[in-house]
Amino acid sequence: MTAYGRGEIREGDTQFISEIRSVNNRHRDIVVRIPKALQPLEDHIRTLVISRVRRGRVEVSIQMEKGGDAPAFELELNEPLVDAYMDIARRLADRWSMEPELRLDTLFQMKDVISLKPQTVDLDQARSGVCRSLSMGLDSLDEMRIREGDAMEDDFIKRLNRFSRYVDQIHDRIPVVMEAYRKRLEGNMEKMLNGMSADEARLAQEVAVYADRSDITEEMVRLRSHIQQFETYLGVDDAVGRRLDFLIQEMNREVNTLSAKGSDAVISRMGVEMKAELEKLREQVQNVE
Repeated sequence: MTAYGRGEIREGDTQFISEIRSVNNRHRDIVVRIPKALQPLEDHIRTLVISRVRRGRVEVSIQMEKGGDAPAFELELNEPLVDAYMDIARRLADRWSMEPELRLDTLFQMKDVISLKPQTVDLDQARSGVCRSLSMGLDSLDEMRIREGDAMEDDFIKRLNRFSRYVDQIHDRIPVVMEAYRKRLEGNMEKMLNGMSADEARLAQEVAVYADRSDITEEMVRLRSHIQQFETYLGVDDAVGRRLDFLIQEMNREVNTLSAKGSDAVISRMGVEMKAELEKLREQVQNVE
């Protein structure tokens, strides 16, 4: 589920800032971006995130900011390397009678002359700051996910209600389809008999065979059961995304079967609309844990 959370905590003279972004994903994928000095805490950070998020791609970014007059970056001069460069410059100048000029801007451009000094941190203090800021960020993430989840639940209910109405309409359509088939069969039999009345017993038998072959009672019962189960899962305080996904697959299978059995243009059109609603539900379910 798409969401954003942020947590900010001060430990001593250091500010710890955690930013968390989650996007839709069928599985759980956690990406952690932290300063090199915090690398020993990466497994602990992942464990915290895993305890709170069960599905989706989660990107965690943690930064440290030193307070007071402390510089944002610490640079280190590689004096032995500079000495080596200067020595070579003097040797070249002596050999070819040149002036041993080596400007500062030239030295700055030489590789490894100046490097970022590895930042040292108190890991015990850092662990506390990281955990507190991360927990705050996860709380903020949860708040946004809950708001989006409430909106998604409303959309689920709306689509389920629309789907249920199609189920009811198909149920009401079956007797009409049976009567239309009976009249069509009766007319065909009379044509074959050159206007003579059709045998009622034979006609009833043929209609009964057709009704048995076209019976969608089981599919309708299962569909209503799936709808009820879907609504039940929406009220469960647990990860239900995979279960909802499975239910939608089963509902889609039942719709395919009843559309094939119905042998009616109206039922086929309603079947198409039902599958469209299921596809929209399936897309939304990918956002649910």
